[in-house]
Amino acid sequence: MAEPSGDQSIRRVRLNALAYGGDYNPDQWSEETWHEDIRLMREAGVNMVSLPIFSWPQLEPEPGVYDWEWLDRIIDLLWDAGIAIDLATATATPPSWLLRAHPEMAPWDADGHRLEFGSRQTYCPSSPIWRENVARMTRAMAERYGKHPGLAMWHISNEYGDHTSRCWCPETAKHFRRWLENRYGDLDGLNEAWGVNVWGQRYTSWEHIETPKKAPGPINPTQLLDFERFSSDALLELFQIEIDGLREVTPDIAVTTNFMSMFRDLDYWDFAAVEDVVTDDAYPEPADPTSHVGAALNYGLMRSLKGGQPWLLLESSASATSWRDVNVPKAPGKIRVESLQAVAHGSDAVMFFQWRQAKYGQEKFHSSMLGHRGEKSRSFQETKALGAELKLLEPVRGTRVRSRVALVVDWDSWWGSSATESLPSQRLQWARQAREWHRALYTLGQPVDAVRAVGPFDAYDVVVVPNLYIVEQPQADALRAFVERGGHLVVGPFSGVADATEKVHDGGAPGLLRDLLGIEVDEQWPIADGLTEQIDYAGETLTVPSWSEWIEADADVEVRGRYTSGELDGLPAVTRRPVGNGSAWYLSAMVDPDGMLPLFRDVLRTAGIPARDATDVDIEVVTRADDTTDYTFVLNHGRNPVTFHLDMPGTDLLTGIRHEDRLELGRFGVVVLAAPRSAAIPFPTLIRTPVKEDA
Repeated sequence: MAEPSGDQSIRRVRLNALAYGGDYNPDQWSEETWHEDIRLMREAGVNMVSLPIFSWPQLEPEPGVYDWEWLDRIIDLLWDAGIAIDLATATATPPSWLLRAHPEMAPWDADGHRLEFGSRQTYCPSSPIWRENVARMTRAMAERYGKHPGLAMWHISNEYGDHTSRCWCPETAKHFRRWLENRYGDLDGLNEAWGVNVWGQRYTSWEHIETPKKAPGPINPTQLLDFERFSSDALLELFQIEIDGLREVTPDIAVTTNFMSMFRDLDYWDFAAVEDVVTDDAYPEPADPTSHVGAALNYGLMRSLKGGQPWLLLESSASATSWRDVNVPKAPGKIRVESLQAVAHGSDAVMFFQWRQAKYGQEKFHSSMLGHRGEKSRSFQETKALGAELKLLEPVRGTRVRSRVALVVDWDSWWGSSATESLPSQRLQWARQAREWHRALYTLGQPVDAVRAVGPFDAYDVVVVPNLYIVEQPQADALRAFVERGGHLVVGPFSGVADATEKVHDGGAPGLLRDLLGIEVDEQWPIADGLTEQIDYAGETLTVPSWSEWIEADADVEVRGRYTSGELDGLPAVTRRPVGNGSAWYLSAMVDPDGMLPLFRDVLRTAGIPARDATDVDIEVVTRADDTTDYTFVLNHGRNPVTFHLDMPGTDLLTGIRHEDRLELGRFGVVVLAAPRSAAIPFPTLIRTPVKEDA
């Protein structure tokens, strides 16, 4: 099948190179330091910086009184040095004078406590005062700098929802009621949707509806789900206010806001739809030797949010962060391999937080490109070397990742299966399930895109659905059409349970997917903590730690695996229903990560997709391509050397060395093999070699 196409955005980042640099906070430093910074930036290959993200108080020290001079000077100095600007609207947090003048715009927590100034994002997203001032500041920035030749793109706010993704204040309650009235029309519609006849919760006035604060017992699950939807939409409205202001003044300049990878609180499909380029902040845990696996899923989402278009890694860490309980530095070489992993997965940028390590404040121990030791710091030496290598990768800019596998990411199901305590078990978690399914596909050698539950699926041979708790007819129809066209679908447990108002489908799960999958769930059968059950799958034993289901299969359904322990002993556990040239699989259990390998190896080979026999999570192969050339990134995330057999020769863009049929990679090694585009996606084979002890 073809790769994802997607519509090209009409607004491009105004930078004709892979972007390299980081956040810059010149207002924390003297002008003498600015000149030193620019000298060292040029030495390190920096061509773009992000500023002035948190500088509203410095730009407007009093209401209506602006001080642009310092920002004018640093922007001109940077541009004179050939460094473009990812220019923030400076609306990431309010100045103290605004919050003190309008304390009603501060956010509340679920216990009804007003949160205090002293950190960042001290605002209620629904506050009209905050929205008016955001619109005013954004327009002032656009009018001041919109025609500056160094402006590469607009950076709106910063990490929406990082600290304030939900608010429970009176203004939010008013906004929530307006949102509900727009969604349901009248109180009869809301009462029907919320199922208020349970526990006597019928509403007779809109004014009676509040945000779901802490209550004596479990809260109505549909109210909780709607509050999740509303809260995401409230921040989306705030985002749109800034977009509208910028496009009115600077209609040709691309806009973005930096995402936070696989982030539960905001539906990034909706956010990506209104911006021009997707950007992400990525912070894999240095203490976790497998954190790159999760990063691959995050990046698969980022490149998929706008139909496969390249995205930008806008923040990452040069070494340790400052916000974990224990902030472990990155080992030598990890900066390089993690940065090039992002490029492999479709990023046309490697940016860090931040350029110069701070002397004070909450992030003074967060690593930077230029550490506290200055140009002698290890982080500077490694990022300087990385900057030189990125110039060699210029041919990959604008190319797209080739993938035949997609994973459904659906925020409604994520929220619906986690917002309430009124579930069969709290152990079935959407994010955990998604990451474990992705890990198995990653281990078998397949890069994985993300996709909405309604598609489009045309680009893929295999679509996996770890959990789709909420299913409506358009989703069921799209999945059926995919299978009927010859696609192979794998659906996980607790799917097709409810509709968009949290009502269980007639007949129970899998609801609207029943005819496609050919199974019925008689009962969800969660497993008590501390116990496990087993499934026999083609002679292999799969361990089931937390969730199973009593299912019954139709006569035309092949039972591929059965439970072999517990009360479900002998019952179907894994099924496959042939549909035309495709197939619909159902996994009724949450199995341990290694147990997914034989199942997904089976699915991939059924679809004609190669799967590794020798598996190693340290190894990653991803191909970006244009119409004529494949650029295959082969990465070793481990400390032990590995050897590959190449299915086609290629020349490494980083060294110029041509590799014919064999490739060896050392500790944290990376090659980028350029070769004529092939019909099949390149798939180097891992050769087992004697394992050496870690250094």
